[in-house]
Amino acid sequence: MTDYKKIITIEPGKRGGKPCIRGMRITVNDILGWLASGMTIKEILNDFDELTKEDIYAALSYAADRENKIYQVIE
Repeated sequence: MTDYKKIITIEPGKRGGKPCIRGMRITVNDILGWLASGMTIKEILNDFDELTKEDIYAALSYAADRENKIYQVIE
């Protein structure tokens, strides 16, 4: 699993405090939405040349980790 903690940033004044990629205005949710809509990693990287493959995997790792934490709280 990618160590997303070095890539995902949260700043209160940026994108409403949502988790972003390396301080950019691209959020984890943006990446998840693009993937869910059927975009491939290659297509995302072509459209957003400031992103890296590691950024996309960090977003997925962040989402997976958050899902696990939510599940643990519910139990």
